[in-house]
Amino acid sequence: MSINVPFSTTLEVRDTCLCLHAQRAARALARYFDDALRPYNLTNGQFSLLMALNRPKPPSIAPVAQLLAMDRTTLTAALKPLQKNALVEIVPDPSDRRSRLLLLTPKGSALLAAAVPVWRATHAELENTLLNGNGDLLRAMLCDLGNVSHATQKVKHEIVS
Repeated sequence: MSINVPFSTTLEVRDTCLCLHAQRAARALARYFDDALRPYNLTNGQFSLLMALNRPKPPSIAPVAQLLAMDRTTLTAALKPLQKNALVEIVPDPSDRRSRLLLLTPKGSALLAAAVPVWRATHAELENTLLNGNGDLLRAMLCDLGNVSHATQKVKHEIVS
């Protein structure tokens, strides 16, 4: 016996689901920045990853994965094309040979420096057009969503139980 979800539920999810709306917005933003960064042969994700490596000291995988909200396996896969293009190196940590450090190469640093003005202009255009020049509220809300905790998951499980 099949139980069908009413179409009204589909419309409810379409109109109210925070996850759906965040995913749609993220895809649109990704395309917008991908187009701007295309002349540098970078995607917005690669730009963010290179920027995450732009630190005074090379980081290990864990803090970069945490910053980008990725698991280590996904981050390792994302690093491969950057390594292939000599933008990033993965080197042993001199203080702990079992650990690896992510090093932005001079070529990667130069590419990042060249792409930053385009990112800034694209970002300013987007913020001025869509957010009337003030993205602070949206950034704060997105940070809150990005910090959804296990406590929220606990509430969800209690509702289902």
